[in-house]
Amino acid sequence: QSQFVESGGDLVQPGGSLRLSCTTSESTLEYLPIGWWRQAPGKEREALLCIDSSNRTTTYADSVKGRFSISRDYAKNTIYLQMNVLKAEDTGTYYCATSWNSCSRYRRDYGRWGQGTQVTVSS
Repeated sequence: QSQFVESGGDLVQPGGSLRLSCTTSESTLEYLPIGWWRQAPGKEREALLCIDSSNRTTTYADSVKGRFSISRDYAKNTIYLQMNVLKAEDTGTYYCATSWNSCSRYRRDYGRWGQGTQVTVSS
């Protein structure tokens, strides 16, 4: 099974927006629960949001509620993380991964991690 590939990270000013992408060369992405995670410098990797096989979404991190959203594009075999009203504390490396069963906030339930994409929020 191929790993996921994240892209779209950039340097952005506070209050700005970014959209991250997560994709894989396999065609079965559409049936997989996919989570977006973030690892800030010096901190543990934390679960942000997850989208399940029925496209139901769950937000795990209170800090991103109302600002971040997750979506799936079947045609492009891609999962997106839309990030709005970015703050300095959103700086970190963002990862996507698939849950082996259903959406979960626990890292042990995920695999096929990508290499991550760097997001820096700074003026």
